[in-house]
Amino acid sequence: MHGGISRRRLTATGLSSLVAAGALAGGIVAGTAGASDHATPRAAQPITIGISLSLSGDFSADGQAFQRGYELWANDVNRAGGLLGRPVKLDIVSDASSPTQVVTNYQKLISIDHVSLLFGPFSTLLTVPASKIANRFGYALVEGAGGAPAVFANGLHNVFDVSLPVADNLVQFAKWIASMPASVRPKTAAYPTSNDPFTEPQLPPAEKILQAAGVKTVYSKVFPAEVTDYTPIADAVAASHAQVVVLGSVDVPTVSSFIQAFAQQHYNPKAFIATGGPDQGAAFVKAVGASNTNGVMVPNGWYPGYANASSRKMVSEYIKKYGGNASGINSDVAEAYSVGQVVAQAVTATKTLNNSKLIAYMHSNHTFASVQGPVKFDALGENGAAAAFAFQWQSGKFVQVLPTSDPNSVKAQFPKANWGS
Repeated sequence: MHGGISRRRLTATGLSSLVAAGALAGGIVAGTAGASDHATPRAAQPITIGISLSLSGDFSADGQAFQRGYELWANDVNRAGGLLGRPVKLDIVSDASSPTQVVTNYQKLISIDHVSLLFGPFSTLLTVPASKIANRFGYALVEGAGGAPAVFANGLHNVFDVSLPVADNLVQFAKWIASMPASVRPKTAAYPTSNDPFTEPQLPPAEKILQAAGVKTVYSKVFPAEVTDYTPIADAVAASHAQVVVLGSVDVPTVSSFIQAFAQQHYNPKAFIATGGPDQGAAFVKAVGASNTNGVMVPNGWYPGYANASSRKMVSEYIKKYGGNASGINSDVAEAYSVGQVVAQAVTATKTLNNSKLIAYMHSNHTFASVQGPVKFDALGENGAAAAFAFQWQSGKFVQVLPTSDPNSVKAQFPKANWGS
């Protein structure tokens, strides 16, 4: 799922103290990205890429999926001869889904491990502090799961997101509902959302489109990210009898809790879409039960059946290595793999590991190719060319349903099937 967010909140005091500590090493480290790159390496010396990932904690499922995506990319690159004739080595450390630990990790990767390049962590919440550390030491930070406006609000020139901007996630879905004939178009909608920088920016654009089409908002509430019992919130949504539910969720447990509560209340909206969770493949099916997946939707910039040659190759390699089937592949895998592809293309084009030159090249209006489709960074570092889709679980399969104009989209199930069917 492009870009879930950890429930832990970032404290200014904690970040400031760690950044200040990083400044002590500034005189030694600030030139690392350029100094090591200009040295003449031995042919077999690997290019080390530093990465902090949520391998434990709230978002361990996403972090582990990202690790698989990064490792699949590295394996492919090394089989093809590496970068600049050198093998790639990933230096991955766990941040336990903590924004404080991610700062410590990237500082270590830069100042102690002396990595040549950096790949981003999982989530907007971790990408924000990570991008500041990377910027302090002159490194590019290319990432695939930090697409919320908060990542780009600091005006840093070194951060790049290869995936669909978060604020655009629900637009396809909202336009689809709005385009329905008045006789079948839902009349009411509910917008419960977690208090997260990933979820909150997505709902207002969708609500605006639906309200303009006459779909009345009957429930709208932001709930704390630290909530552990979603039942009262889900029950309130059910009591609203909204015909459309747009859930701002960051993970599988949140969506699972709402679905279980809805089923217990025998409340079945005509359309149900969640910003994160249903894209998590087998993990989602296991949590909610196969019979409760039918008709559930999620927005994203990729899915396992995407008609893209490099995506199909990656999917085949994933299944060969990890087993399972295409529908069970987490979209985080593609987001991570895309990061590697874009960085590799930038390195190959510039023939250097110099981060300042790589940053300049990625800001040069060049279009990159990835398993998620085209990547073209705007002035902020967002992917203005990103593909935008909506997906739905239908009879145990995860399929593309939007945009309807895409020949690879199948007809969306509407109204959705009852829970347990």
